[in-house]
Amino acid sequence: MTENKTTQASDKSLEILRNFAQGYAKRTGTYFCADPGVTAVVVEGLAKHRDDLGAPLCPCRHYEDKEAEVKSTFWNCPCVPMQERHECHCMLFLTEDNPFAGKSQEISFDQIREETSKF
Repeated sequence: MTENKTTQASDKSLEILRNFAQGYAKRTGTYFCADPGVTAVVVEGLAKHRDDLGAPLCPCRHYEDKEAEVKSTFWNCPCVPMQERHECHCMLFLTEDNPFAGKSQEISFDQIREETSKF
């Protein structure tokens, strides 16, 4: 018997991370990527890591030991580079001058599910 592990985050974690991302973008004056698919995948990845690891570990990096990375907190969202320099490797929080920045600081739950169901 094989284990059927879902790639989607729980509705609860997705809503928590969606609300966090929107609030953080507004507080920091940053914007989501012009491609809503990027925003959706990143928020979904953060929420899935919250479900699996207990913390929103950056989903855009490779880790030898995810549990150790969660404990170090460096790559937990918002990561240290984002907090210190407004540098978001995931392209979730972009400054106005970034050529990939959109004009939105909001994304709906349904939009995230729609975008991520394509994978």
